[in-house]
Amino acid sequence: MNKKEMLDRFSNLEKRFVELQDDFGVLKTNLVQMIEENHQLAHENHHLRQRLEDLTDKQDPTGDQSPSDNSKASTVGEGYDNLARIYEEGFHICHVYFGTPREEEDCIFCLKFFG
Repeated sequence: MNKKEMLDRFSNLEKRFVELQDDFGVLKTNLVQMIEENHQLAHENHHLRQRLEDLTDKQDPTGDQSPSDNSKASTVGEGYDNLARIYEEGFHICHVYFGTPREEEDCIFCLKFFG
């Protein structure tokens, strides 16, 4: 192999080495960006999981009630409130005089319902 061929090969290898070095630089930059993005997403994911857990705890602090129990409780409370409103409007809610107008006095049977 003569000197010119060897010099050409060396120059060729040097160019390939520079190209590889540039490729490694680009890959390193991309890797750093991906690591930073991964860290940010992991942090955001952790924050969102905590927020979801806090919201879940606020909605169901005991963890014992199922959604059907919740709807039953609101239905019972609603009926009780309706009966209280009817009583305040001046009607009996007791089983003895139900629906009849109440005189100015309180009915002992109706009051027993509230007690």
